Amino acid sequence: MRSLLRFSLAIGAATVAFAQFPGLTLPPSGNNQRSTVIQAIGPVKVTIDYSAPAVHGPDGKDRRGQIWGKLVPYGMQNLGFGTAKESPWRAGANENTVFAVSNDVTVQGKPLPAGRYGLHMIPGEDEWTIIFSKNAGAWGSFFYNPADDVLRVTTKAHKNDYHEWLAYEFTVRKPTEATVELQWEDLAIPWTIKVDNANDIYISKLKYELDNTPGFLPDGFDAAAQFCVQNNTHLEQGLEWADAAISRLFIGKKTFATLSTKALVLQKMGKDSDADAVMQEALRLPGTTPTEIHQYGRQLQGAKKTDEAIKIFKFNAEKNGDAWPVEVGLARAYSAQGDLKQALDHAKKALTQAPDPLNKAGLEGMIKTLEAGKPIEQ
Repeated sequence: MRSLLRFSLAIGAATVAFAQFPGLTLPPSGNNQRSTVIQAIGPVKVTIDYSAPAVHGPDGKDRRGQIWGKLVPYGMQNLGFGTAKESPWRAGANENTVFAVSNDVTVQGKPLPAGRYGLHMIPGEDEWTIIFSKNAGAWGSFFYNPADDVLRVTTKAHKNDYHEWLAYEFTVRKPTEATVELQWEDLAIPWTIKVDNANDIYISKLKYELDNTPGFLPDGFDAAAQFCVQNNTHLEQGLEWADAAISRLFIGKKTFATLSTKALVLQKMGKDSDADAVMQEALRLPGTTPTEIHQYGRQLQGAKKTDEAIKIFKFNAEKNGDAWPVEVGLARAYSAQGDLKQALDHAKKALTQAPDPLNKAGLEGMIKTLEAGKPIEQ
């Protein structure tokens, strides 16, 4: 046992030394430090654990220009140890490089189930093969068995800026897609990971989480329903959550926020008359504030529903008098109707009520625009 632990073998990207003893904290073999990179792709967590060799060897020798095709040979190799007669490169040093993904994804367009995988590569002068093995606990590639392959994909390497230490870098990051590269010396080996069913994963996670603390308040259900609206997905589920935020026993609360979210879900479902009825109820709730009504009017303006926005601004004045920000809404309403004189009068009244420097500055700009005979930008 002791002789095996002391046994060392020069292989691939680093000197492999079994000079460590289980349970003891000792420096990594060849000073190939352990590294971890974690990247979220939407709701999916991707983790790569690896040991990072350097271009300069443990003895300080500069191996630049001697890495690819030499220190890391092209093709499969007989490493002279372990059970494998032909082995790929371990895509790092020392123990297995481990690729883990929390949910099903596609890699280079091919499906890869959620799980932990030993990551190996077959280097090539032109094309590289990336291997995901179900054996994630092996030591390097000495015990590689092709029967354990879950997925093989191919990619093309490209020239890259110099990297002394081998590293994995996520170079492209999108909401449901990312490109990761192995970067070492002057080469990069990229592959693309995609999440094809991100919304399904989000919904699944939301269902689970709403059975816990977030589901003890209406805000959790309201936020989940808003997700469905914003992504135009799982609208029936969104409506169920919106109703829970309003009326679930001991949890639901009828507010402008919860009712307006339900109205948005109904609108997305094409149920405009139902959505309008819910919104009218929200506007007339005793607890609905002038600011909430004003913001709804601004949303209508943003949706180019000018006539409806004008009605909301005037309704706000009828319900709340000259409370802030009613006068701001009236200024916008009259400006949209072309009555710049009345718009200017209301803007000046609003200026005297401005609660902070930001609103004051905005109103001063609005007044200058109206005094110049120009309508306010909606």
